[in-house]
Amino acid sequence: MVSSRFITRIRSPALPYSRYCAVYFMPLRQGTRPPLRRSLTDEYEQDTMAEKNRDNAARSASDAPPAVAHGSPTLTAVTVDASNSQMREEDGFVGDRARRAAFFQSLDRWREIAGDAAPLGETATADISKRQIDDVLMEGDPVEQAVILSAVEEYAGELATVVRRLLRTKEWRGTERIAIGGGLKAGRFAEIAIARAELIARSHDTEIELRPIRHHPDEAGLIGAVHLAPSWMFANFGEILAVDIGGTNIRAGIVRLNLDKAEDLSKAKVRTSQIWRHGDEDPKRDMAIERLAKMLKDLVGEAEEEKLSLAPFIGVGCPGVIQPDGSIAAGAQNLPGNWESSRFNLPAALWQAIPEIGGRETTVVVHNDAVVQGLSEVPLMQDVTHWGVLTIGTGLGNARFTTRARPNDERKAVRRKNGAGGD
Repeated sequence: MVSSRFITRIRSPALPYSRYCAVYFMPLRQGTRPPLRRSLTDEYEQDTMAEKNRDNAARSASDAPPAVAHGSPTLTAVTVDASNSQMREEDGFVGDRARRAAFFQSLDRWREIAGDAAPLGETATADISKRQIDDVLMEGDPVEQAVILSAVEEYAGELATVVRRLLRTKEWRGTERIAIGGGLKAGRFAEIAIARAELIARSHDTEIELRPIRHHPDEAGLIGAVHLAPSWMFANFGEILAVDIGGTNIRAGIVRLNLDKAEDLSKAKVRTSQIWRHGDEDPKRDMAIERLAKMLKDLVGEAEEEKLSLAPFIGVGCPGVIQPDGSIAAGAQNLPGNWESSRFNLPAALWQAIPEIGGRETTVVVHNDAVVQGLSEVPLMQDVTHWGVLTIGTGLGNARFTTRARPNDERKAVRRKNGAGGD
């Protein structure tokens, strides 16, 4: 007969006794074993494991951020046709020709050619600020100005080459306008280089408009994050948290929507922000996340003290190919540590650090940093269908957009802003 020990085992609350009694309570010859004993034991263990998995899933769900789509190609105002496009050549990427370091390498070469007449004397080129370059361009002697203009011309030629190569790709074909942003844009010399690059491109029969991005580079990546927020938040909140992660700096700030001034978000403005130059410290990834979380917590505390209507939302721009689950597939090589690890998830890490804002569960949305910086230009791109952005920094970020049809009242706001009449 069946041993009492085994009967006790199969009468687990997880396995109803009646489910097995018809199988086991049958005559057995002495010395034989229940023919199904092993299979039912396995089934018991499988059911127990399934129950544990359900419990673990329930616990994990309570410890996981809300499910949202990161890096989405479809946003409220635009469709993201391409981002982080990489064009290779024999010795690297074409985009490297127009990154920030490329300009300073050119400037260094022209300073060496000028010798003792070079601008800024003994100062190493790497230590020259954009303001100093602008000062020489405006007030230096002819030779000093010539050195700056030579570097500008050389860099403009490289930028024009990158633009022309980009416009030959399938994703960028038909682009009408490109906004140029990133840290280099802050200098007047860079704006001259952008204008010169447009002229060079046009001289090669490439019809394109290049313009400096409107906002200061320290703010464009934060302001663009408002276009990642779900529209329902705008009815109840006046500010959001935004993060701009770059290869040298990490910025976090509170962005005021100012919808009472402009419904198309053209008046969105950074209210306050913090910046951390992680490139000077070479931290590990976890330390970088901890530092960013502290910056965000400080901003939340400031919003509470100021009694701001801060939305439970964090919009993040981050280099790389952002997957729908928030992981980074590639392109994060300039960030501190390994951000492309399968064991790391940026939105989950931020949500765990700040699970709620103002008593409401936090939603974190991550997109490519060039995309987010480009989104700051949305209100100014309503007169073109296909447009893009290049961000000049540690690398050369890029994104291409197609303007989507907007609600009628927002279309009216755009027409009023441009001075046109009509209903």
